[in-house]
Amino acid sequence: MFKKILLIVLTILITSCELTSPLGPEEFEVLDGLVQGLTTQQEIQFLKGDEAFNEVFDSSKGLGPLFVANQCSTCHPGDGRGTPFVTFTRFGQDGPGENLFLNKGGPQLQHKALPGYSPEALPENATFSDFIAPPVTGLGFLDAVSDQSLIDLSDPNDDDNDGISGQVHWNNIPDYVKLRPNTISVNGKYITRFGKKANAYDLLHQTAGAYNQDMGITSLFEPIDVYTNLEIDPEVTTETVNSIVFYLKTLKAPIQRNTDDLSVIEGREIFDEINCSSCHSPTLKTGYSDISSLSQKEFYPYTDMLLHDMGEELNDNYTEGFADNSEWRTPPLWGLGLSKDAQGGRYFLLHDGRATSIEEAIILHSGEAENSKNDFLSLSKEDKGKLIMFLESL
Repeated sequence: MFKKILLIVLTILITSCELTSPLGPEEFEVLDGLVQGLTTQQEIQFLKGDEAFNEVFDSSKGLGPLFVANQCSTCHPGDGRGTPFVTFTRFGQDGPGENLFLNKGGPQLQHKALPGYSPEALPENATFSDFIAPPVTGLGFLDAVSDQSLIDLSDPNDDDNDGISGQVHWNNIPDYVKLRPNTISVNGKYITRFGKKANAYDLLHQTAGAYNQDMGITSLFEPIDVYTNLEIDPEVTTETVNSIVFYLKTLKAPIQRNTDDLSVIEGREIFDEINCSSCHSPTLKTGYSDISSLSQKEFYPYTDMLLHDMGEELNDNYTEGFADNSEWRTPPLWGLGLSKDAQGGRYFLLHDGRATSIEEAIILHSGEAENSKNDFLSLSKEDKGKLIMFLESL
Protein backbone atom coordinates (compact mmCIF):
# COMPACT_ATOMS: atom_id res chain seq x y z
CA MET A 1 0.00 0.00 0.00
CA PHE A 2 2.79 2.37 0.95
CA LYS A 3 4.55 1.70 -2.38
CA LYS A 4 1.35 2.50 -4.30
CA ILE A 5 0.92 5.79 -2.44
CA LEU A 6 4.58 6.69 -3.03
CA LEU A 7 4.20 5.94 -6.74
CA ILE A 8 1.11 8.16 -6.96
CA VAL A 9 2.90 11.01 -5.16
CA LEU A 10 5.95 10.75 -7.44
CA THR A 11 3.71 10.73 -10.51
CA ILE A 12 1.92 13.88 -9.31
CA LEU A 13 5.24 15.62 -8.59
CA ILE A 14 6.72 14.74 -11.97
CA THR A 15 3.55 15.82 -13.79
CA SER A 16 3.45 19.03 -11.78
CA CYS A 17 7.06 19.82 -12.66
CA GLU A 18 6.37 19.21 -16.33
CA LEU A 19 3.39 21.56 -16.24
CA THR A 20 5.05 24.35 -14.26
CA SER A 21 8.67 24.22 -15.47
CA PRO A 22 9.54 26.98 -17.98
CA LEU A 23 9.92 25.76 -21.54
CA GLY A 24 13.46 25.64 -22.91
CA PRO A 25 14.50 27.75 -25.90
CA GLU A 26 13.47 26.68 -29.37
CA GLU A 27 16.15 24.98 -31.45
CA PHE A 28 16.48 28.00 -33.75
CA GLU A 29 17.10 30.29 -30.75
CA VAL A 30 20.39 28.69 -29.69
CA LEU A 31 23.62 27.67 -31.38
CA ASP A 32 24.21 24.56 -29.29
CA GLY A 33 22.78 21.23 -30.43
CA LEU A 34 23.72 18.25 -32.54
CA VAL A 35 23.03 17.56 -36.20
CA GLN A 36 20.07 15.36 -36.98
CA GLY A 37 20.42 11.72 -37.93
CA LEU A 38 23.32 10.66 -35.72
CA THR A 39 23.42 7.10 -34.45
CA THR A 40 23.13 6.39 -30.74
CA GLN A 41 26.88 5.75 -30.57
CA GLN A 42 27.58 9.04 -32.34
CA GLU A 43 25.31 10.89 -29.92
CA ILE A 44 27.28 9.40 -27.02
CA GLN A 45 30.53 10.53 -28.64
CA PHE A 46 29.03 14.00 -29.14
CA LEU A 47 28.21 14.22 -25.43
CA LYS A 48 31.75 13.16 -24.51
CA GLY A 49 33.08 15.93 -26.72
CA ASP A 50 30.64 18.42 -25.21
CA GLU A 51 31.91 17.53 -21.73
CA ALA A 52 35.54 17.84 -22.83
CA PHE A 53 34.82 21.19 -24.53
CA ASN A 54 33.63 22.56 -21.18
CA GLU A 55 36.34 20.96 -19.02
CA VAL A 56 38.15 23.42 -16.76
CA PHE A 57 41.91 22.91 -16.64
CA ASP A 58 44.33 23.74 -13.84
CA SER A 59 48.00 22.97 -13.24
CA SER A 60 47.20 19.40 -12.18
CA LYS A 61 45.68 18.77 -15.62
CA GLY A 62 48.52 20.35 -17.57
CA LEU A 63 47.37 23.97 -17.86
CA GLY A 64 50.14 26.38 -18.75
CA PRO A 65 52.32 27.44 -17.14
CA LEU A 66 51.58 30.08 -19.80
CA PHE A 67 48.13 30.24 -21.35
CA VAL A 68 45.28 32.36 -22.70
CA ALA A 69 42.26 30.51 -21.26
CA ASN A 70 41.61 27.45 -19.11
CA GLN A 71 38.75 25.92 -21.08
CA CYS A 72 37.47 25.90 -24.66
CA SER A 73 34.16 27.52 -23.76
CA THR A 74 35.91 30.58 -22.28
CA CYS A 75 36.65 31.71 -25.82
CA HIS A 76 33.50 30.19 -27.37
CA PRO A 77 30.70 30.86 -24.85
CA GLY A 78 27.60 28.86 -25.74
CA ASP A 79 29.48 27.69 -28.85
CA GLY A 80 29.20 31.27 -30.04
CA ARG A 81 31.40 34.21 -30.87
CA GLY A 82 33.95 35.57 -28.39
CA THR A 83 34.34 39.14 -27.13
CA PRO A 84 37.19 41.68 -26.93
CA PHE A 85 37.36 40.86 -23.22
CA VAL A 86 38.81 37.43 -24.09
CA THR A 87 41.18 37.97 -27.00
CA PHE A 88 44.11 36.06 -28.36
CA THR A 89 47.07 37.83 -29.93
CA ARG A 90 48.96 36.40 -32.89
CA PHE A 91 52.35 37.90 -33.71
CA GLY A 92 55.55 37.67 -35.66
CA GLN A 93 54.65 37.48 -39.36
CA ASP A 94 54.30 40.57 -41.54
CA GLY A 95 54.02 38.99 -44.96
CA PRO A 96 53.32 35.68 -46.73
CA GLY A 97 55.77 32.95 -45.75
CA GLU A 98 57.51 32.00 -42.53
CA ASN A 99 56.94 33.43 -39.05
CA LEU A 100 60.36 34.67 -37.89
CA PHE A 101 59.36 34.83 -34.21
CA LEU A 102 58.65 31.15 -33.58
CA ASN A 103 61.78 30.99 -31.41
CA LYS A 104 60.51 33.96 -29.39
CA GLY A 105 57.14 32.59 -28.36
CA GLY A 106 55.26 32.91 -31.63
CA PRO A 107 52.83 32.57 -33.18
CA GLN A 108 50.59 33.30 -30.18
CA LEU A 109 50.98 35.39 -27.08
CA GLN A 110 50.23 33.60 -23.81
CA HIS A 111 49.38 36.62 -21.68
CA LYS A 112 48.38 34.70 -18.54
CA ALA A 113 50.53 32.57 -16.24
CA LEU A 114 50.28 30.23 -13.28
CA PRO A 115 51.57 31.56 -9.93
CA GLY A 116 55.35 31.75 -9.92
CA TYR A 117 55.59 32.36 -13.68
CA SER A 118 55.59 35.56 -15.72
CA PRO A 119 53.20 36.02 -18.64
CA GLU A 120 54.69 36.28 -22.09
CA ALA A 121 55.38 39.75 -23.50
CA LEU A 122 55.39 40.76 -27.13
CA PRO A 123 58.92 40.70 -28.54
CA GLU A 124 60.28 44.00 -29.77
CA ASN A 125 59.42 44.84 -33.40
CA ALA A 126 56.95 41.97 -33.72
CA THR A 127 53.86 42.72 -35.79
CA PHE A 128 50.67 41.44 -34.20
CA SER A 129 46.90 41.28 -34.45
CA ASP A 130 44.24 40.73 -31.79
CA PHE A 131 41.51 38.20 -32.54
CA ILE A 132 38.25 37.17 -30.93
CA ALA A 133 37.13 33.57 -31.23
CA PRO A 134 34.59 32.66 -33.93
CA PRO A 135 31.44 30.62 -33.29
CA VAL A 136 31.98 26.88 -33.66
CA THR A 137 28.59 25.66 -34.88
CA GLY A 138 28.18 24.03 -38.27
CA LEU A 139 31.90 23.43 -38.68
CA GLY A 140 31.42 19.83 -39.75
CA PHE A 141 29.60 20.99 -42.86
CA LEU A 142 32.37 23.44 -43.74
CA ASP A 143 34.94 20.73 -43.12
CA ALA A 144 33.22 18.35 -45.52
CA VAL A 145 33.14 20.71 -48.53
CA SER A 146 35.45 19.31 -51.19
CA ASP A 147 38.64 21.06 -52.26
CA GLN A 148 37.36 21.18 -55.84
CA SER A 149 34.24 23.07 -54.73
CA LEU A 150 36.41 25.77 -53.16
CA ILE A 151 38.62 25.96 -56.25
CA ASP A 152 35.49 26.33 -58.40
CA LEU A 153 34.40 29.28 -56.26
CA SER A 154 37.78 31.01 -56.47
CA ASP A 155 38.72 33.63 -59.03
CA PRO A 156 42.28 34.65 -58.10
CA ASN A 157 42.85 36.67 -61.29
CA ASP A 158 39.38 38.26 -61.34
CA ASP A 159 38.67 36.74 -64.74
CA ASP A 160 35.06 37.95 -64.65
CA ASN A 161 36.17 41.57 -63.99
CA ASP A 162 33.80 42.08 -61.05
CA GLY A 163 36.53 43.39 -58.73
CA ILE A 164 36.38 40.27 -56.54
CA SER A 165 39.28 37.82 -56.65
CA GLY A 166 38.79 35.32 -53.87
CA GLN A 167 41.39 32.58 -53.65
CA VAL A 168 42.02 29.41 -51.72
CA HIS A 169 44.85 29.38 -49.20
CA TRP A 170 47.56 27.02 -50.46
CA ASN A 171 49.47 26.28 -47.30
CA ASN A 172 51.75 23.86 -45.49
CA ILE A 173 50.03 21.38 -43.16
CA PRO A 174 51.20 19.22 -40.22
CA ASP A 175 51.91 15.54 -40.75
CA TYR A 176 49.23 14.38 -38.32
CA VAL A 177 46.16 15.56 -40.25
CA LYS A 178 44.13 13.01 -42.19
CA LEU A 179 43.64 14.18 -45.74
CA ARG A 180 40.07 14.56 -46.98
CA PRO A 181 38.74 12.38 -49.79
CA ASN A 182 39.84 13.83 -53.15
CA THR A 183 42.27 16.25 -51.54
CA ILE A 184 44.07 18.45 -54.04
CA SER A 185 47.72 19.42 -53.59
CA VAL A 186 49.83 21.93 -55.55
CA ASN A 187 53.61 22.02 -55.13
CA GLY A 188 53.40 20.25 -51.78
CA LYS A 189 50.81 22.66 -50.37
CA TYR A 190 47.20 21.97 -49.46
CA ILE A 191 44.03 24.04 -49.13
CA THR A 192 43.54 25.24 -45.56
CA ARG A 193 40.18 26.65 -44.54
CA PHE A 194 39.71 27.27 -40.77
CA GLY A 195 40.71 30.34 -38.77
CA LYS A 196 40.61 34.05 -39.52
CA LYS A 197 43.22 33.63 -42.25
CA ALA A 198 42.13 30.11 -43.26
CA ASN A 199 45.39 28.83 -41.78
CA ALA A 200 44.20 25.46 -40.38
CA TYR A 201 43.56 22.42 -42.57
CA ASP A 202 40.87 20.67 -40.55
CA LEU A 203 39.25 20.52 -37.11
CA LEU A 204 41.99 18.29 -35.70
CA HIS A 205 44.60 20.83 -36.76
CA GLN A 206 42.50 23.59 -35.21
CA THR A 207 41.76 21.71 -31.97
CA ALA A 208 45.27 20.43 -31.28
CA GLY A 209 46.63 23.90 -31.96
CA ALA A 210 44.10 25.48 -29.57
CA TYR A 211 45.01 23.08 -26.76
CA ASN A 212 48.66 23.93 -27.24
CA GLN A 213 48.58 27.66 -27.95
CA ASP A 214 45.48 28.68 -25.96
CA MET A 215 45.92 26.50 -22.88
CA GLY A 216 49.58 25.46 -22.95
CA ILE A 217 48.53 21.79 -23.07
CA THR A 218 50.49 19.30 -25.15
CA SER A 219 49.03 16.38 -27.07
CA LEU A 220 50.32 13.58 -29.25
CA PHE A 221 49.71 15.93 -32.18
CA GLU A 222 51.29 19.10 -30.73
CA PRO A 223 53.92 17.88 -28.21
CA ILE A 224 56.04 21.04 -27.94
CA ASP A 225 55.54 22.90 -24.65
CA VAL A 226 54.99 26.63 -25.25
CA TYR A 227 57.02 27.57 -22.15
CA THR A 228 60.13 25.44 -22.48
CA ASN A 229 59.91 24.93 -26.27
CA LEU A 230 60.77 21.29 -25.58
CA GLU A 231 58.87 18.14 -26.51
CA ILE A 232 57.07 16.68 -23.49
CA ASP A 233 54.61 13.87 -22.82
CA PRO A 234 50.98 14.49 -23.85
CA GLU A 235 48.96 16.34 -21.20
CA VAL A 236 45.64 15.60 -22.87
CA THR A 237 44.74 12.21 -24.30
CA THR A 238 44.25 11.53 -27.98
CA GLU A 239 40.78 10.22 -27.13
CA THR A 240 39.82 13.58 -25.61
CA VAL A 241 41.15 15.53 -28.58
CA ASN A 242 39.26 13.28 -30.98
CA SER A 243 36.09 13.64 -28.89
CA ILE A 244 36.22 17.42 -29.23
CA VAL A 245 36.89 17.13 -32.95
CA PHE A 246 33.80 14.93 -33.29
CA TYR A 247 31.78 17.36 -31.16
CA LEU A 248 32.78 20.27 -33.39
CA LYS A 249 32.00 18.25 -36.51
CA THR A 250 28.52 17.35 -35.32
CA LEU A 251 27.31 20.65 -33.83
CA LYS A 252 24.25 21.61 -35.81
CA ALA A 253 24.22 24.42 -38.33
CA PRO A 254 22.55 27.65 -37.17
CA ILE A 255 18.92 27.85 -38.22
CA GLN A 256 17.55 30.96 -39.94
CA ARG A 257 14.62 32.68 -38.24
CA ASN A 258 11.71 34.83 -39.43
CA THR A 259 11.94 33.43 -42.94
CA ASP A 260 8.34 34.42 -43.76
CA ASP A 261 8.82 38.05 -42.74
CA LEU A 262 8.43 40.25 -45.85
CA SER A 263 11.19 42.63 -44.74
CA VAL A 264 13.57 39.70 -44.27
CA ILE A 265 12.70 38.38 -47.74
CA GLU A 266 13.27 41.82 -49.29
CA GLY A 267 16.50 42.17 -47.29
CA ARG A 268 17.80 38.96 -48.85
CA GLU A 269 17.06 40.40 -52.29
CA ILE A 270 19.00 43.56 -51.42
CA PHE A 271 21.88 41.36 -50.16
CA ASP A 272 22.10 39.84 -53.64
CA GLU A 273 21.56 43.15 -55.48
CA ILE A 274 24.56 44.82 -53.83
CA ASN A 275 26.65 41.71 -54.49
CA CYS A 276 27.31 40.66 -50.88
CA SER A 277 26.62 37.09 -51.98
CA SER A 278 29.71 37.07 -54.20
CA CYS A 279 31.84 36.43 -51.11
CA HIS A 280 29.21 35.41 -48.58
CA SER A 281 28.00 32.53 -50.75
CA PRO A 282 24.54 31.53 -49.47
CA THR A 283 24.70 27.85 -50.41
CA LEU A 284 27.41 25.20 -50.33
CA LYS A 285 27.31 21.43 -50.59
CA THR A 286 29.39 18.88 -48.74
CA GLY A 287 31.22 16.05 -50.43
CA TYR A 288 31.61 12.60 -48.96
CA SER A 289 31.85 12.31 -45.18
CA ASP A 290 32.17 9.20 -43.03
CA ILE A 291 29.48 10.81 -40.86
CA SER A 292 26.39 10.19 -42.99
CA SER A 293 24.55 13.18 -41.51
CA LEU A 294 27.18 15.42 -43.12
CA SER A 295 27.65 13.60 -46.42
CA GLN A 296 26.40 15.15 -49.67
CA LYS A 297 24.33 17.80 -47.87
CA GLU A 298 23.32 21.24 -49.11
CA PHE A 299 23.66 23.92 -46.41
CA TYR A 300 23.51 27.70 -46.05
CA PRO A 301 26.58 29.24 -44.36
CA TYR A 302 26.96 32.52 -46.30
CA THR A 303 30.68 32.08 -46.90
CA ASP A 304 32.93 30.92 -49.72
CA MET A 305 35.78 30.10 -47.27
CA LEU A 306 38.17 31.97 -49.57
CA LEU A 307 40.72 34.66 -48.84
CA HIS A 308 39.77 38.18 -49.94
CA ASP A 309 41.69 41.45 -49.84
CA MET A 310 39.65 43.61 -47.46
CA GLY A 311 41.64 46.82 -47.91
CA GLU A 312 43.66 49.06 -45.62
CA GLU A 313 40.97 49.48 -42.95
CA LEU A 314 41.39 45.80 -42.08
CA ASN A 315 45.11 45.52 -42.77
CA ASP A 316 46.69 44.66 -39.40
CA ASN A 317 50.22 44.24 -40.84
CA TYR A 318 50.08 40.65 -39.67
CA THR A 319 49.33 37.44 -41.47
CA GLU A 320 49.46 33.65 -41.26
CA GLY A 321 50.64 31.08 -43.77
CA PHE A 322 50.75 32.51 -47.27
CA ALA A 323 47.89 34.99 -46.95
CA ASP A 324 48.60 38.68 -47.51
CA ASN A 325 48.29 41.08 -44.56
CA SER A 326 44.96 42.51 -45.72
CA GLU A 327 43.50 39.14 -46.75
CA TRP A 328 40.89 37.49 -44.55
CA ARG A 329 38.78 34.38 -44.96
CA THR A 330 35.12 35.21 -45.56
CA PRO A 331 33.46 34.54 -42.19
CA PRO A 332 30.20 32.57 -42.30
CA LEU A 333 27.21 34.78 -41.57
CA TRP A 334 24.94 32.01 -40.27
CA GLY A 335 24.25 32.53 -36.60
CA LEU A 336 25.03 36.26 -36.89
CA GLY A 337 21.74 37.29 -35.32
CA LEU A 338 22.47 35.11 -32.27
CA SER A 339 25.95 36.57 -31.73
CA LYS A 340 24.76 39.00 -29.06
CA ASP A 341 23.54 36.11 -26.91
CA ALA A 342 27.16 35.04 -26.40
CA GLN A 343 28.54 38.59 -26.30
CA GLY A 344 26.73 40.08 -23.34
CA GLY A 345 23.82 41.50 -25.32
CA ARG A 346 25.75 43.54 -27.88
CA TYR A 347 27.68 42.96 -31.08
CA PHE A 348 31.45 42.66 -31.38
CA LEU A 349 32.09 41.88 -35.04
CA LEU A 350 34.98 41.46 -37.48
CA HIS A 351 38.14 39.55 -36.61
CA ASP A 352 38.92 41.61 -33.51
CA GLY A 353 35.45 42.73 -32.42
CA ARG A 354 36.07 46.38 -33.34
CA ALA A 355 32.64 46.77 -34.98
CA THR A 356 29.78 47.09 -32.48
CA SER A 357 26.99 46.92 -35.06
CA ILE A 358 26.36 45.16 -38.35
CA GLU A 359 26.30 48.51 -40.15
CA GLU A 360 29.69 49.46 -38.71
CA ALA A 361 31.12 46.11 -39.84
CA ILE A 362 29.89 46.73 -43.38
CA ILE A 363 31.35 50.25 -43.44
CA LEU A 364 34.78 48.90 -42.46
CA HIS A 365 34.77 46.65 -45.53
CA SER A 366 37.06 47.85 -48.31
CA GLY A 367 39.29 46.34 -50.96
CA GLU A 368 37.30 43.75 -52.88
CA ALA A 369 34.17 44.75 -50.93
CA GLU A 370 34.45 48.47 -51.74
CA ASN A 371 31.69 48.46 -54.36
CA SER A 372 29.28 46.52 -52.15
CA LYS A 373 29.99 48.86 -49.25
CA ASN A 374 29.33 51.93 -51.40
CA ASP A 375 26.11 50.37 -52.70
CA PHE A 376 25.07 49.77 -49.09
CA LEU A 377 25.78 53.40 -48.18
CA SER A 378 23.62 54.58 -51.08
CA LEU A 379 20.60 52.56 -49.92
CA SER A 380 17.63 54.29 -48.37
CA LYS A 381 17.25 54.07 -44.60
CA GLU A 382 14.34 51.69 -45.12
CA ASP A 383 16.33 49.35 -47.38
CA LYS A 384 19.31 49.40 -45.02
CA GLY A 385 16.94 48.34 -42.27
CA LYS A 386 15.61 45.46 -44.35
CA LEU A 387 19.13 44.26 -45.12
CA ILE A 388 20.04 44.36 -41.44
CA MET A 389 16.84 42.48 -40.57
CA PHE A 390 17.80 39.77 -43.05
CA LEU A 391 21.33 39.48 -41.63
CA GLU A 392 19.95 39.30 -38.10
CA SER A 393 17.64 36.47 -39.17
CA LEU A 394 20.60 34.26 -40.07
